[in-house]
Amino acid sequence: MRGGEVFAVVRSAERFRHLQAIGLNLLPWSADPPAGGLLCHSIPPLPEVENAAIREKIELLAPRRVVYISSTGVYGEATQVRAETRAEPNDEGGRRRVREERWLASGNWSSLILRAAAIYGPGRGVHRAIREGRPPRSSAAQVVSRIHVDDLAALAEVGLFSDLSGAWPVADELPCASAEIASWLTRLLGWPASAGEPGNIKTSGRRVDGRAIRGMLGVALAYPTWQAGILASLAEEHFVA
Repeated sequence: MRGGEVFAVVRSAERFRHLQAIGLNLLPWSADPPAGGLLCHSIPPLPEVENAAIREKIELLAPRRVVYISSTGVYGEATQVRAETRAEPNDEGGRRRVREERWLASGNWSSLILRAAAIYGPGRGVHRAIREGRPPRSSAAQVVSRIHVDDLAALAEVGLFSDLSGAWPVADELPCASAEIASWLTRLLGWPASAGEPGNIKTSGRRVDGRAIRGMLGVALAYPTWQAGILASLAEEHFVA
């Protein structure tokens, strides 16, 4: 973002034509990017060669401010996460996240890290998996915190224009198990309760308290509960009126 214009560096412009239609400026990966703006970095850590290329691109951008979308996966085995909870990753994905956080925090720019809980919204999340008859990614019985993609975007936008620094957990106000979502959708819409099988991704079933960052940035959640967020997502997906 620079001078009121919003740019996105992309490898494949075709994937984002719908965003270009509403004003997003798409820049091919090989193009010279505009420097000195505000950067929202949401790419998860990739294998070393690709990650090095992304870091090089960020340095070419020379942003004055970076907001990085990290993950609550950095908290490892912690089952209760608050603003003061230390990052202690217990897998390679979490360790890569922490390394990226530290690299960004050491750059020649100001930075803010948003450690997002499970992101859901139109076309993604437990409700989509259930509708398609797939088991959720995590065990159906594990309590998980979530954040609607619109609320995460709102926090990232306000964060870009703030002076706040550090790393903060981000989540809505109602952690729950995917089995609870499946049961609710079954009663509400008659969908099959397909969340009984365990997913193939081990999680710690963590409850995340995201109030601190919201208070610091003065952002109120549009979807404080998963019920509100899923209903809005379904409406956008045209599955409910």
